[in-house]
Amino acid sequence: MGAQVLAVNVGRPETGPWTGRVGRTAIRKRPVHGPVMVRRTGLDGDSVCDLKFHGGPDRAVYAFAREDLDHWQTALGRPVPDGQFGENLTTSGIDLGAALLGERWRVGAALVEVATVRTACRVFANWMGLRGYDDTAWIKRFTAHGRPGAYLRVLEEGAVERGDELEVVHRPDHGVTMQLAFRALTTERALLPELLAVDDLAEDLRRKITPRLAR
Repeated sequence: MGAQVLAVNVGRPETGPWTGRVGRTAIRKRPVHGPVMVRRTGLDGDSVCDLKFHGGPDRAVYAFAREDLDHWQTALGRPVPDGQFGENLTTSGIDLGAALLGERWRVGAALVEVATVRTACRVFANWMGLRGYDDTAWIKRFTAHGRPGAYLRVLEEGAVERGDELEVVHRPDHGVTMQLAFRALTTERALLPELLAVDDLAEDLRRKITPRLAR
């Protein structure tokens, strides 16, 4: 089988002492049965609470690979269900680490573009602990593994559901993969200039790298 969507996941806000400075989060995502509209601001039925670090046109949809969840399932020693990492789309059959910034996918009736990188935060670590996983040095461990999934911008709205094919319809001619961009932002700052090769670089990436390159 080719690349496909294994699950479409949405979440609603909840509160608790583990939710950090914003005081609410929608990281708990649950699979939806049937088609879900993917809009330029995100999925119908999904919520974003911390708009400084999540949501917006360049972070409308978050995709994470089942293959990478399986890695963590082995590392953590217990099942990791679809949606556990807060992803909207759980994918299969595509290497998200090798996806290029600006790469475009046809997913169901929607057209999306790989836009930017997710970095781990304290709420993510707290969520893992809340669900009973070993969250010791979680941010460091997630960063070291170097496979952050992909934030997507929506170019054409449309419905997506479990089992839909994921077709790569465009790959840019630069070599800036999600893994490279993630390493540049976290552990290998010398790679930052390479991100400037990306046309229409996501604004949040540009804001992060510009002051660092000026130092």
